[in-house]
Amino acid sequence: MKAAVIYQAGAMPEYTDVDEPIVRTDDELLITVKAAAIKHFDRGIARGTHYSAEDKKTAKIPGGDGVGVLADGTKVYSMGSGGMLAEKAIIEKERMVKLPSNLDDATAAAMANAVIGSAMGLRFKADIQPGDVVLVNGATGFTGKMAVQIAKHYGAKKVIATGRNEQSLQTLLSLGADEIISLKQSDENILSQLKEIHKNTPIDIIIDYVWGHTAEMILATLKGKGSFTHKTRYVSIGAMSGDLIQLSAANLRSVDLQLSGSGLGSWSKEQVHKLFTEILPEMFQLAADGKLKVDTISVPLKDIGKLWDMEVPDGKRIVVIP
Repeated sequence: MKAAVIYQAGAMPEYTDVDEPIVRTDDELLITVKAAAIKHFDRGIARGTHYSAEDKKTAKIPGGDGVGVLADGTKVYSMGSGGMLAEKAIIEKERMVKLPSNLDDATAAAMANAVIGSAMGLRFKADIQPGDVVLVNGATGFTGKMAVQIAKHYGAKKVIATGRNEQSLQTLLSLGADEIISLKQSDENILSQLKEIHKNTPIDIIIDYVWGHTAEMILATLKGKGSFTHKTRYVSIGAMSGDLIQLSAANLRSVDLQLSGSGLGSWSKEQVHKLFTEILPEMFQLAADGKLKVDTISVPLKDIGKLWDMEVPDGKRIVVIP
């Protein structure tokens, strides 16, 4: 069969012939792959820069999840026990979701990781409640756009979205964002807007895909002066602006702040079980009903060497079709 194969960390994947994968345990199934998205996570794993990457030098098929068809014709989304950028792949039975018949393959493949990167933080780290005010930092990316929509679906009273892409920020107003903040402004202007928002409608939840300097500004906005403060749940999910920040102890002591992260290793087995039995099925159905908007760019597997590092417009995701 054909597959994309990375022969050493950091190298481009090559379109080549490989042996068809073999089911080895009762917990696995073989699927014919229909679509698999290329995500920052997949690139990070392939380069060895993501914290969950294993230090292996053997040839590897990238792609941690995708959409495929079982032997009986059932269409499913699943995480793979091997790479998914191939014509066939091995998947895990316990990490599989049957898809609505009217949901197209590319949409399902693209949205799943973004749902994980937003709903898990909103549900289990921030404990979102109807009426909460939510700030999505870095909302113009694919997962950020999903977070805005899901926050509204979960009952957020107000969603504030930040980002650098002016056009994408305007688009977010039609997807559920109530207010937008451009990160291309001066620090002074950004801080002024954040402080005004927090003063008038105290922020309950912050979902952060950027980290770095913008996180420092947001945290400074929350800093108290010795009186009672509003409780804010801050969830770090991405680090597009850098992995480290400076955080003063005074900032932590002066505000009722819950600071946590949402990612591989931070969830319980029960939460992951709910992801596959409750969250993903609900979100796939919302997308099938046209209530979640997803922008994709479909490309053929044979062109993997050209498109692996392809620049993608903000808010869109590349989906590979074998």
